[in-house]
Amino acid sequence: MWVDNQYSWLESVRYGVGYLIAPARQTAVVPLSIAEWMSENATLRRELLKENKILAARNLVLERKAQRMASLEAENMSLRELLSASDQVDDKVLVTSVTAVDPDPYTQQIIIDKGGRDGVFVGQPVLDAYGLLGQVIDVLPFSARVLMIADSNHAVPVQVNRNGVRAIATGTGALNELELIYVPNTADIKVGDMLVSSGLGERYPKGYPVATVSSIRNTPGESFATVKAEPTAKLDRSRHLLLVFTDEAGRVPPEQLWRNEG
Repeated sequence: MWVDNQYSWLESVRYGVGYLIAPARQTAVVPLSIAEWMSENATLRRELLKENKILAARNLVLERKAQRMASLEAENMSLRELLSASDQVDDKVLVTSVTAVDPDPYTQQIIIDKGGRDGVFVGQPVLDAYGLLGQVIDVLPFSARVLMIADSNHAVPVQVNRNGVRAIATGTGALNELELIYVPNTADIKVGDMLVSSGLGERYPKGYPVATVSSIRNTPGESFATVKAEPTAKLDRSRHLLLVFTDEAGRVPPEQLWRNEG
C-alpha cells in the first residue's frame, strides 16, 4: 500500500484487480438498489391512491352536478309549459309550487306554498300546465291544502267539448282515473272525447280541460253507462301550479299576478 501510494509501479496491477472486485461491488449495492426501488414504488403507490381518491371525489361531485342540471332542465321545461298554459287562461293567475303530498293512501291532497297572505281562498281552482287539478279546501297564512280531482270525495261538473253533453266527473281515488256518474246509455259520448269544466255550480270557471274519455261500458238492463276518463292534468308529477282568480275574486296584490288579456 505504501509503494502504491508513493510510486506508480502497481497501477497496472490495481487496474487488473478492478475486474475482479467489480462483481462484488455490484452485488454489495443490490440491497440498497432494492430498498430504493421499493421506497419509490411505495411512494408512487401512495400518490396514485391519493390521486385516485381525489379523482373519485371529483367524479362524484360532477355526477351530482350533472344530475342537478338534468333536474333544473326538467323544471325549466315545466315552467315553460306552465307559462304557455297561463297564456290560455283569461283570468288572473298566481304561480305556486307543491311542497308536500298527503301520505294518506285514501286521499289525494297536496300542500302548496301560497296561502292567505297571497290572497288564496277556499274553493279556489288550481290548474297545472295541462288542465284542471283541483281546488283549495284549507288556507293558512303561508300555505294551503288542495283537494285533487282524483280524490273520491271530489266531483266536478263537466261537459263534452264536442257537443256540450253534461255530466259529473267524480274521483275514484286513483290518480289516473275519473268516473262519470249518471250518464244515460243513450248519451252521445265517445272514447277520446275531451271533457271540460261546464261552469255549473259556480266552483270552477267554464272551459278548463278536465279529462279525456277512456272507456265506455253499457250493461244490458242498466239505465246508466259506466264511463271512465283519464285526467288531463299530471296529478302525480306536476310541481308548479296555477291558482286562478276570477275578476270577481280579485283578492291578490296585482304585482303578484299575471294578467292575460288575449
